[in-house]
Amino acid sequence: MALRFALLGLLNDRPSSGYDLSRRFAAGIGTYAWDAKHSQIYPELRKLLTDGLIEISDEGARGRKTYAITDPGRDALREWLLAGPSSTGGVRNEYVLRLFLLSALEPADAIKILKQTRAFAAEQVDDLTREYQSLRTESGGSPTGSGLAAQYGVHAYRATIEWADWAIKELRKSEH
Repeated sequence: MALRFALLGLLNDRPSSGYDLSRRFAAGIGTYAWDAKHSQIYPELRKLLTDGLIEISDEGARGRKTYAITDPGRDALREWLLAGPSSTGGVRNEYVLRLFLLSALEPADAIKILKQTRAFAAEQVDDLTREYQSLRTESGGSPTGSGLAAQYGVHAYRATIEWADWAIKELRKSEH
């Protein structure tokens, strides 16, 4: 069900083709919030069209369709956003699972993993900061949903860096 609203939200930002939406999932929202594959996006776009929540705003070469959100689509998106999540969802994050199981390693090996975690988080902070700046430029300096989400990622990864530093110190205490 959330895919429907992810698509509506992306189309609320700007009209897009199915291909463009797939790229946006792969490059942004799918990395940090909600993953969707090409094979999931197109059937959902057809359902949204049937339900009148989106429309075809342009047809290009080779049948390429550009979709735009309709007023009923904006209303449905707003209603869904204001209702809040019905659950925290099922989490399947192998990365966090590995951190959960660090106690299976000797402290020196766990510290290696934590240093990798810290380095990865620092890269993500840099990437998301660049993304945020780009989004701010595109929007004329106004915060957008994507920009706010990018800042959420920056803050979350900064917290990961802080946590990794703390965890490394804790493990170093146990080495002595």
